[in-house]
Amino acid sequence: MRYLVFSLIISVNLFYNGRLAAQCSGTLGDPIKNEKFGSGTGIFGPSLANGITNYSYVTASPNDGQYTIAKTTSGLNQGWIQNIVNHTPNDPNGYMMIVNASNSPGIFYQTIVQDLCPNTTYEFSAWIINILRNPGIKPNVKFTIENDGVELLQIPFETGDIAENSGWIRYATTFVTPSNLGTITLKMTNKNPGGNGNDLALDDIAFSACGPSIIPTIANNLSTKANLCAGESQVFNLKTEITAGVYQNPKYQWQVNSGNGFVDLPGEKATALTINFVNASPGNYQYRLLAAEGANINSPNCRIASGPLTIEVNSLPIARAENSGPFCTGNTIQLTASGGTSYSWTGPNGFTSTAQNPTLTNATKTMEGEYTVTVMASGCSSNASTNVQVSDPLQISTNVQTVSICEGKSVQLTASGGTEYLWQPANGLSDPNSANPVAAPTETTTYTVKVSQGLCSETAQVTVNVNKNAMADAGADQKIVNGQKITLNGKVSSDVTYLWTPADYLDDPAKLNPVATPPHDITYTLHASSNLGCSSSSDEVNITVYPKVVIPNTFSPNGDNVNDTWNIPAAASFPNPVVKIINRYGSLVYQSTGPFKPWDGKMNGKDLPPGVYYYSVYLNEDFQTYTGWLMLVR
Repeated sequence: MRYLVFSLIISVNLFYNGRLAAQCSGTLGDPIKNEKFGSGTGIFGPSLANGITNYSYVTASPNDGQYTIAKTTSGLNQGWIQNIVNHTPNDPNGYMMIVNASNSPGIFYQTIVQDLCPNTTYEFSAWIINILRNPGIKPNVKFTIENDGVELLQIPFETGDIAENSGWIRYATTFVTPSNLGTITLKMTNKNPGGNGNDLALDDIAFSACGPSIIPTIANNLSTKANLCAGESQVFNLKTEITAGVYQNPKYQWQVNSGNGFVDLPGEKATALTINFVNASPGNYQYRLLAAEGANINSPNCRIASGPLTIEVNSLPIARAENSGPFCTGNTIQLTASGGTSYSWTGPNGFTSTAQNPTLTNATKTMEGEYTVTVMASGCSSNASTNVQVSDPLQISTNVQTVSICEGKSVQLTASGGTEYLWQPANGLSDPNSANPVAAPTETTTYTVKVSQGLCSETAQVTVNVNKNAMADAGADQKIVNGQKITLNGKVSSDVTYLWTPADYLDDPAKLNPVATPPHDITYTLHASSNLGCSSSSDEVNITVYPKVVIPNTFSPNGDNVNDTWNIPAAASFPNPVVKIINRYGSLVYQSTGPFKPWDGKMNGKDLPPGVYYYSVYLNEDFQTYTGWLMLVR
C-alpha cells in the first residue's frame, strides 16, 4: 500500500504575490482529506491526535509554541482580532486551529493519505488568516512535499507574508505523484520567527485529485439546474465539455445522488447522458461525471468529479380555498387560499384576482357560485375551489311604523320575515326577543327590531308615541281677608281643555289663572279634559276668607249700655286668638286666650281708672300681631 504523509509547518512574515498560481486549474475530485477540526457546543474543541503536531495544546489563549482548537478568537489574546470565527461554511459550531508560532520552525499539522495513484496530479489547499490586530511579524508558510523524504517541488511553494486584516485566504499547490510512489509527506514550515506576532488560524485543509476542466450543462436549458413538477414526464440531455489532452486514456462514469450520496449509473460511461423522467416523483436529483486516467476511474482517490447537474422535482402545492360564508346580501365576501407563493383566482361574473385572500364588497346574489384558485409554488401549480352562497335579502315588515297610546296603556307590536327577533331598547316591552311583544313605554320611544334568519338580518323601526293623560293642578290652598282679590295658580298638561267650577266670584272660569274675589270660604275645582282621548283630571283649591279686622281705640264702660266694652268683632271668627292689654307701666291688666271675650275695663272685678292702655292681638299664623293703644273713658 502506498501512502501520502501530509505535514504542515507554518512560518510568518512575507507576502507571496504568486500564492494562487499553483492551485488546480481544472476540476477536483472528492476530498481525500478534508480537515475541518470538528464542531461542538463548547468554546474549545478536543486536541489533535498524537503525531499530528509538535505544538502544545491548551484550552486558553495559546502562547508561543502553543495551539488551541476553538470556535472564535473572542475573549482570547487582546492583541488579536476578536471577531474571527471558523471558516467552514454553514457551520456556526465549527472549530478552527489557532496557532501562536514558536521562535523556531516546527510541524504543527501532519496526516497520512492512503491509496493514491502514481503519475497523478493532486491539489493540497488550506485556508489561513493572520489574526493580529496591529502590525507585527507576519505569518509566511512554506509548503514542502516529499516522496520517501525526497522533495518533489523543485521550487518550494510559499504563501509570502500574510498581511493583517486580509481575512481568510485559500492557499493551494499542485504536484504530480512519481511513478515510484512511496510515502509522500507535505510539510508547512514556519519561515518567520515567533515572538512579536506570527499568530494565525487554519481551517478546511483539503486534499483532492486534480484533472482536466469539466463543464457540465443541461442541454435543454443551457444551465446546471432544471425544475420539474411531480407527476410530469420529460427528457433531459446532460452533456459535458472536457479539456482535451490531459489524460492519455480518459475514462468516464456518470453518477446520481437521489438523497443518499452519489452512486454509479451502470453502463453510463460516455461524456453525455439522457435522463427520462416519467410521472416524476418529488425529490432532488443530482448528476455528475467522473473522469480519470484509464483504470484509475475505479479508484475514488485518483479521479475527478464535475460539478453537479440538479434536476429538482417539486411537489405539487397543496392548494386550499375557503370562504367565510354563507353570506347575506350586502356583506363582504372573504376568500382565503393557502399552500403556495402566488395565487390566481377566477369566479362568477368574470371575477379575477391575484391576491392570496381577496375580498368582494357589497355581496349580491349574482356573486354566488364557485371560485377557483390556482396556487403556485416552485413553478408548480394546483387548483382548489370553494363555493360561495349568498342569501336573498330578508323581506321584513312590522304591523305599524308609528302608533300612539295614552299614558299607562299598551300596544302590541308585530314583526315578521325571519326566525329570530330582537327589539331594542327593551324598556317597556313584555319580551324583547318575541316577534309580537307588548309595548307599554312611559315616554315616547322608537324601537328598533332586528330580524334574523341564519346569518342574515335586517332592521326596522317602530315609534310608540305616549300621549300624557290630562293633568290638572289647582295650586296650593290660599287665605285672604274679606274684600281682597286672589289669583288662582292653575296648571294643566298640554293638549287639554280646562274649566274652573263654580264660576262664582271668578273673573273668567275659562282662564287658567282667573282672579277670585269670594266674600266667604269657597272651594274651586279645576277640570282638565284630554284633547287626545286620554284620561281626564281635576284638582281642588280651598280659599279661606277671613273677616276684615277692625280694632276700636276708645270705649266708655259707664253702664249706659253704649260702648261699654272693648270689642273686636272679627276675633269671633278665630278659634284661639290671644288678646293682651297692659297699662302704661307694662303691667298686664287683661288677657283673653281661646274664644275672644270683650273687655269691660275691669281687672280682677274692679274698675280700672280711665287712661291710655296698650293692646296686642294675635289672631293666627296668617296674620301679623296687631298692636296699638286704646283710650278707656269713664
